[in-house]
Amino acid sequence: MVYPTALQRTPDNRLLIDWSDGQRRSYRVRELREACPCATCREKRSQPVDPLALPVLKQVRTQPLTIAAMEPMGNYAYSIRFSDDHDTGIFAFDLLRQLGQATE
Repeated sequence: MVYPTALQRTPDNRLLIDWSDGQRRSYRVRELREACPCATCREKRSQPVDPLALPVLKQVRTQPLTIAAMEPMGNYAYSIRFSDDHDTGIFAFDLLRQLGQATE
């Protein structure tokens, strides 16, 4: 199993993860938030979008999205709390490997 060996936040608000196989991947925080695997987010993504509906933005959504905290969940995942207070997604290592972009 491939697992993270190092985590780093960059000045441009990205997350870098070094993996045990030598790969390094870069993640945009918004990409991680939009890929949240929790039941609420999965359901929201499956809902049809009304093109005429105007979104209502909460104050917290007008600020740049950041990672407020990131904690290991056993030896298989991370729990990520975002600056919009969303923290119910468990990001398994295999999901994190599918997201982001490989870097050098």
